[in-house]
Amino acid sequence: MADKGRTLLIVEDDPALQKQMRWSFDDYEVVLASDRESALAQIRRHEPSVITMDLGLPPAPDDVTEGMALLGEIMALAPQSKVIVLTGQNDRANALRAIGMGAYDFYAKPFEPDMLALLIERAFRLHDLQSENIRLANQHLGVEGRFITRDADMLRVLRTIEKVSATRATVLLLGESGTGKEVLAKTLHDRSDRANERFVAINCAAIPDNLLESELFGYEKGAFTGATKQTPGKIEVANKGTLFLDEIGDLPGALQAKLLRFLQERVIERLGGRDEIPIDVRVVCATHQDLQALIGEARFREDLYYRLAEIVVTIPPLRAREGDAALLAHSFAKRFSGEQGRSALTLSREAVAAIEAHKWPGNVRELENCIKRATIMADGSQITAADLGLKPADQEDGFFNLRQIRDEAERRAVVSVLARVDGNMVKAAEVLGVSRPTLYDLMNRFGLR
Repeated sequence: MADKGRTLLIVEDDPALQKQMRWSFDDYEVVLASDRESALAQIRRHEPSVITMDLGLPPAPDDVTEGMALLGEIMALAPQSKVIVLTGQNDRANALRAIGMGAYDFYAKPFEPDMLALLIERAFRLHDLQSENIRLANQHLGVEGRFITRDADMLRVLRTIEKVSATRATVLLLGESGTGKEVLAKTLHDRSDRANERFVAINCAAIPDNLLESELFGYEKGAFTGATKQTPGKIEVANKGTLFLDEIGDLPGALQAKLLRFLQERVIERLGGRDEIPIDVRVVCATHQDLQALIGEARFREDLYYRLAEIVVTIPPLRAREGDAALLAHSFAKRFSGEQGRSALTLSREAVAAIEAHKWPGNVRELENCIKRATIMADGSQITAADLGLKPADQEDGFFNLRQIRDEAERRAVVSVLARVDGNMVKAAEVLGVSRPTLYDLMNRFGLR
């Protein structure tokens, strides 16, 4: 049976056909797009499980160029989504080409609602099955198995996430932009008993203050000009699941008080409404700001802070995670090579050195974008330092005594070599000139396992 909680994206430039399809499949949560740009925006916003799309899209609706380009971008952006391509009766060649690019299936126009509905429902079922398999696999691996790191501080963060995921505690994630706060929040959700419910994210800094209250709490019909129907807010949509409030430090003062009341009483009132609506939701917050400093400046409520900070997790920046930049770079290079349809690109020795020397002010997000750009620009089978566009930093010495020199030198050598050989323990032992048991002992000693 169709499920309103599952999102179907319809990409169609014909308004009449859009309306017909929306009515035909209104048992699903239907979102619409009429061109490539709006389709990508809807995918980023709603993460639809199933997508139907016409290959003929503006600005060139008479050929498949735009549709094929969109399909390629969908496969890179949302590879788990099931794409059903709608084609003309005599366009089987392009339909097969689309399937070769990763589309789930195709259906010839004009469509019969009942037949297409069966195809869409099968696509939803397959998506749900694959998502459940991924979730179970991730549970088997544990949190640490899903992240690429050998840094002791980051490993402690992951162990904390593992411990608190099974609880109902409100979690506050602190860290610079690009450190992966939303990824960790999603991991918390996936590892919790709410994993089968919705994960709803909202960026408090990205929405104007005058709209943020209605986005969070929803509104009744007639609550303000333009409120033509009753609309639930993000808190209500996340009921039974997890609500992720990103950049909580930017929440306006008036909304801080309203959020505090919700956290205390676990009920909300929509704008223009009088009924109290009980909500059962796990709240996870994140910010790059110093909330304690904001409290001192009377810009953030102290009582709200203590409601949000039942568990505080501080995520280290990438520059403080020894060896992780190179490890992540190897992984990104493999991933993006596949997405670009290229044979696996490797990183040259000079490229690895440049990556290790760079401070990465944008953290993992900056590194990811850098490697993606390099896989596009690289001419040969290796990514060079020139492809990365990075400047090497000066070498520094910061040691104080012989014991520190020895321990720090050994730790740096182990971390650096493991990163350079992409975690291959046999090669690392060979490069370091030690046995594998000795290497394992060193890793245990320095907290690298």
